[in-house]
Amino acid sequence: MGPFGRRFWYMKQWASPVLVLVLTTSLFFLGVDARAQSSSEHHPASIATGTLHNLQNEPDEGKWEGSTEGIAYSEFNHRFVGLFVLLFGLAELGHALRYRLPVWPRLVLPGALGVIGTYLLIWSDHEAWPIGSFTFVQTFSGQDPEILQHKLYGVFSSIAAVSETLRRISWARHPVWAIPLLVLGLGGALLLFFHSHGDHPGNHRIVLHHTVLGSFGIGAAVSSAMVAWASGISPQTAKRWELVWAGLVIGMGFQLLVYSE
Repeated sequence: MGPFGRRFWYMKQWASPVLVLVLTTSLFFLGVDARAQSSSEHHPASIATGTLHNLQNEPDEGKWEGSTEGIAYSEFNHRFVGLFVLLFGLAELGHALRYRLPVWPRLVLPGALGVIGTYLLIWSDHEAWPIGSFTFVQTFSGQDPEILQHKLYGVFSSIAAVSETLRRISWARHPVWAIPLLVLGLGGALLLFFHSHGDHPGNHRIVLHHTVLGSFGIGAAVSSAMVAWASGISPQTAKRWELVWAGLVIGMGFQLLVYSE
């Protein structure tokens, strides 16, 4: 067994306990965020209760962006998405480590993307269609670029979910079917560098999170392309690219789970 083979064997031995730890931590983050969101909805801060506010950082009264409720809503959405990104990253890691798994774990990625896409198309923004006051046309017209980008991520995820499902059940065998995941993933990663929350008081933290996510996303897209289309590479090299792909996706999941504004 060569050096890479030994490292690969050790990774497989440690993978199962690490997966349990990761999932437990992820659920903890999501649970804490859900409780925080509930608390912010039922116990709003006010001067009448003696809460001190920094007037320079406090958003305008009645404004959703940057408000306590708005921040809780946004953080929950990011962490909800992060949980599913982490789940399919772990499933991809299991495949990269060559575990003897049934067929269904290969469908975790399209399944998770389908959940993410559906969630974002419905609940990405509380003002947007179909749950908010904006109409369908207002939501997708781009009058609010932030909302439009969130909805585009929902569209991207949904399209990639369909194409990857067809690929992984062998209904679409041609390499061209790998394009949606690559192109939409790369496009989504690049959009993060231009994603703005306007005059949000925590905008500097948001930009930092999005920069890290975008960088991970570009790396994941490149490694995905290498796995899908690189011809003439050795099995060991292909395996390494699969590990890079899975690792970057897992990194994105963690970054979303610790997202804060």
